[in-house]
Amino acid sequence: MKLKYLSTAMILATLPATGAFAAALDRSGQSMSAFFQPGNYFEAGISVLDPTVKGKEAGESLQPHRDIGDMADDYYFPSAALKLQVTDQFSFGLLYDQPFGAKAAYSGQNVFVGSSSDTVLPKPRLDAMAADKISGAVNDTVALLTTGATLPTNHDLYAQQQKVQGTINALVQQQMAANPGAPEAVIRPAVIAGVKAQITPDVTKTVTDKVEAGITGVNKLLPGQGGTNVEVDSQNIAFVFGFQPIKNINLFAGGVYQTIKGDVSLRGTAYSVFNGYDAHIKETGGAGWLVGAAYQIPEIALKASITYRSEIDHDVNIKENISALDALSLLYPTPEAGLARAKAIRDDNNKDTTITTPQSVNLDFQTGIMANTVAFANVRWVNWKDFAIQPYQFGLFSKEVGPAVSRPNGFNLVEYSDDQWSVNAGVGRKLNEQWAGNVSVGWDSGAGNPITTLGPTEGYWNLGLGVQYSPTPATFIAGGVKYFWLGDAKAQTGAQAGEDRYIASFEDNNAIAYGLKIGYRF
Repeated sequence: MKLKYLSTAMILATLPATGAFAAALDRSGQSMSAFFQPGNYFEAGISVLDPTVKGKEAGESLQPHRDIGDMADDYYFPSAALKLQVTDQFSFGLLYDQPFGAKAAYSGQNVFVGSSSDTVLPKPRLDAMAADKISGAVNDTVALLTTGATLPTNHDLYAQQQKVQGTINALVQQQMAANPGAPEAVIRPAVIAGVKAQITPDVTKTVTDKVEAGITGVNKLLPGQGGTNVEVDSQNIAFVFGFQPIKNINLFAGGVYQTIKGDVSLRGTAYSVFNGYDAHIKETGGAGWLVGAAYQIPEIALKASITYRSEIDHDVNIKENISALDALSLLYPTPEAGLARAKAIRDDNNKDTTITTPQSVNLDFQTGIMANTVAFANVRWVNWKDFAIQPYQFGLFSKEVGPAVSRPNGFNLVEYSDDQWSVNAGVGRKLNEQWAGNVSVGWDSGAGNPITTLGPTEGYWNLGLGVQYSPTPATFIAGGVKYFWLGDAKAQTGAQAGEDRYIASFEDNNAIAYGLKIGYRF
């Protein structure tokens, strides 16, 4: 079974659309196939994804549960590769892709879209907090006015305390005059109890007005209209050096330079006090590495390879804005203390945040199964379980509000609970000297469920078709399409991550990916 040239026709096995809608932020699939092409080789491709991700408020969202329209935006990403066979034993490659990314925008009327009626906390919870704060403040104020130590003259309750204490002393003297021989230790507590009962209604009204004014003021800090949106982009170029000690083995390694950038805006009551949070991640670069090995028997179109890619750290000063930061005035014992802490967080804006893109392993295999026909498979693992993003000021604020949601150590903007596993397999066939085609099926595990509201799907199944036309033995044009059945998922905010709590559910969604690639051998 002579299949020496069949691998040229079967380049569709790694059509760019392969990883178009993978778990978490995974996008391109980081294929190494171009580096294993014989001789000198160049390719360029583009993939386009058209997803539909709709859902419904659920879980901790207040009733009635409203529909959530399509929140997944279309996107595209290019790829390119140049491979040079410098000598019989040494090769060099430049591989460019955009491995990680996200693009989503919420609209309509739901918990992910702001409105003029938004409150920093759900109204039942805000009412309960206000009642508790009013009760505590009334008790403290009444005690301070009637039995507390004398206040300094610049205290806002000084004059009122002097008046109340004067009234108490006058009443004590009257009672002692009316009851000769009665000890003051008996009379004074009774008088104080009576004065407390008299002043409590006025104190309650004053405190209630102040607390309600504070809540109203904090609610006005929220941005109002606008939907939650996220856009993350990355670029990756690998410099790969290969050594072929014998014709069947290829050992390779290289350096990787990667950039990331992004913008995130959280809107709507789903995010509580983070409604109105904005983060701008300016483009920043980081370096990593890759290493792997490949084995091939060209006569039967057999190729097998394994590639490891390292983590890459990006240190970036994220520009953040927290609209409701002054809501700390409601959480601290006094509004002044809360506002002082808010100012300290707002001014502490010169610290870098480290974003670490995950390590991964790709295993690729293909072999001839009959004349002019090959079977192929790709298995990919990505370490999303250890990935998290916690912008610096976001982290500080989350530690302040965390105890209120049983997260005393704060929480992340984005995190995932599971690693991603994906498998793509199929069959390709050479029809004649110019035409070839393939069919493939794919599965992706997702990165956990519940999952972040910024990408609420759990893996997928897909079915793909591809075709390739070779006008000359040295050139080809390939195109393909894949249909994705996206996994149902429950969406949760950062404050809910790590638990079964969620705020919305997304079911029965899908996506279509299109890919185009051109190649040239020289």
